Amino acid sequence: MSGAAELLGEGGPFATTLGSYEARPGQLEMARAVERTLSQSGVLLCEAGTGTGKTLAYLVPALLSGRKVIVSTATRALQDQIAYKDVPLVARALDITPRVAVMKGLANYVCRRRLSEFLTSSASEEPRHKLALGSLTRWVRETETGDISELSALQEGDPIWREVTSSSDTRVGPLCPHYEECFVTQMKREAEAARLVIVNHHLFFADLALRGPHPGRVLPDYDAVIFDEAHQIEDVATQFFGTSLSRARLDSITREGARSLTSLGADLPLLRGADGQRFARLLEGAELAGDGFFRALVDKFPAEMGRTPVEPDDWHGPLQAAYHQLDSALLALGGFAAAFAAQLREPRAAPKGSWGAAAESLEIIGRKADGLREDLAKVVEGGAGHVSWVDASGRSPRLASAPVDVAPMLRQGVFERVPSVVLTSATLTSVGSSRSVQAGSPAFAYLRSRVGLTGEEIEATELVVPSPFDFERMARLYTPRDLPSPRDPRFSHEVVERVRRLVEITGGGAFVLTTSVRAMRAIHRGLAQRLGTARVLLQGEAPKGALLARFRADKSAVLVATMSFWEGVDVPGDALRLVVLEKIPFAVPTDPIVRARGLLLEAEGRNAFMEQHVPQAAITLKQGFGRLIRTQHDRGVVALFDERVHRQGYGAKLLSALPPAPRVYELEEVREFWESQGEGPGDT
Repeated sequence: MSGAAELLGEGGPFATTLGSYEARPGQLEMARAVERTLSQSGVLLCEAGTGTGKTLAYLVPALLSGRKVIVSTATRALQDQIAYKDVPLVARALDITPRVAVMKGLANYVCRRRLSEFLTSSASEEPRHKLALGSLTRWVRETETGDISELSALQEGDPIWREVTSSSDTRVGPLCPHYEECFVTQMKREAEAARLVIVNHHLFFADLALRGPHPGRVLPDYDAVIFDEAHQIEDVATQFFGTSLSRARLDSITREGARSLTSLGADLPLLRGADGQRFARLLEGAELAGDGFFRALVDKFPAEMGRTPVEPDDWHGPLQAAYHQLDSALLALGGFAAAFAAQLREPRAAPKGSWGAAAESLEIIGRKADGLREDLAKVVEGGAGHVSWVDASGRSPRLASAPVDVAPMLRQGVFERVPSVVLTSATLTSVGSSRSVQAGSPAFAYLRSRVGLTGEEIEATELVVPSPFDFERMARLYTPRDLPSPRDPRFSHEVVERVRRLVEITGGGAFVLTTSVRAMRAIHRGLAQRLGTARVLLQGEAPKGALLARFRADKSAVLVATMSFWEGVDVPGDALRLVVLEKIPFAVPTDPIVRARGLLLEAEGRNAFMEQHVPQAAITLKQGFGRLIRTQHDRGVVALFDERVHRQGYGAKLLSALPPAPRVYELEEVREFWESQGEGPGDT
């Protein structure tokens, strides 16, 4: 079979099979680079601008490489898009039947054992569960995958899911009576047999963390990995090489224990006597100790403080006493569960074969209690190179610890271990870059420093494939000079008024992207008063998918949102024709991880603002800009309301990283551009 570029090029099977397909030079260049990396080993850094067709550019060489390839992407939605849209397209064009599997985190799959136990519990009779259970049980009889995303009748946040989905702590293993028909067992077997396995970054790094000090794994062994949306891997890796514990995690232990006590008590006489009573008291003790601990934590670090660093000196007085009480309660619970499970495994104590599964259930509770106790100790004790923090602002207070620098772990776990690695995204470079870049160029310097690709020991090929879109014709970047500073009290009011005037020009179809929840709410409130509440949508007032569906259907709506809409949101066509970026998306300097990384750079005599904050903001700005132009037919305006891009020296660096849309400074210039586009959905 021909090379990937020939297959994707003019006269190739894609062009002859797919009616609307057009060969793109950038896509072919990227396909050749990916093909070389997979065949010769090495590392490829490839920024592929919007519209390049990067998914096919890596899928074709991956499917034809003969290697076991992991494709890791940012979200579960992108996994599904690759698996159920892009792979079938490649298969049809090349007339092949590739062996492809999708792997998601265990919490995405229904556990048949947990569902069976829940159906017999009193909780299943609660009104909040009864309606959901009807849909759930009907779907489980029909589904082949058990992937909860298939069941659109239930929202992702429905409380039923935490009762019936799988997890590493609740899987019993081969002794489970449902093991052979288990959805997770089936998923893992398919992944072992596949040549291409599609995962998300969270699952990839969960696997990598297990392959470190522990002899475990989540994914099958592989020869190559392709990271799509690779600009996110540092943040995801930080999460999985760290430690996190919450009240919700403790509740899951006591809830699982209570359920086991009920379901196992029917078959195990031992759990109906003194042992069962002691188990119940230990569960209650852990719950009460958890109440005391998290109450003391919130007393010391109130919700309004947000994410706050926790220092070793903070562990004294009532908080220290509450910690010791919770530690003792978890030790007692874990010890009893393990000892009782061992007793059940003795032949004379367990005449029934089903008691082995009961022992597994108790061992799971013991492991969860021990694991929570160990993680709590890690956070309390701290450690070199780690930062700990508490966040009580959500529904469940969370205590966490994470490494300040994950670059050494990524270097050792990925680049020194995996023969072929591809990192690609529309936003990998943080400064303006030309089409051809040389190894070690400034364009990729920030990414290299964050993921462990500095130095000469690991060679990496660098490639920038510009977007094929004609930004000079299709878009304008409006950066007014007459707005007050973001620190000025008048800024929010002026933003609202300027957005209103832009919406008059485009007829709506606007994303207004802010950098904080407070700004989002203030701007939404002002726009709703001026434009009408029915027209102005707010992130959080409906599920993300439903909100986007309303936005697309309306054609003249204005959606005000914060950081989760700056990337990974695709609204092609005329529904989106104006993107407003409230201000430069600098990371919050007081965030514990951001602050710790800055201090580390400064300790090395480097400028944390220029080497950390500015490059990171540039990448986020590019992501925000990228919401606007998604196809060759799109047109629109991006507005950036932060006057610092004109006044501060770093402004030129930020602007140079953006797509080459002509800049305009006056509303009249925006109006002239929009009117030059002819009649469109924005005309009234």
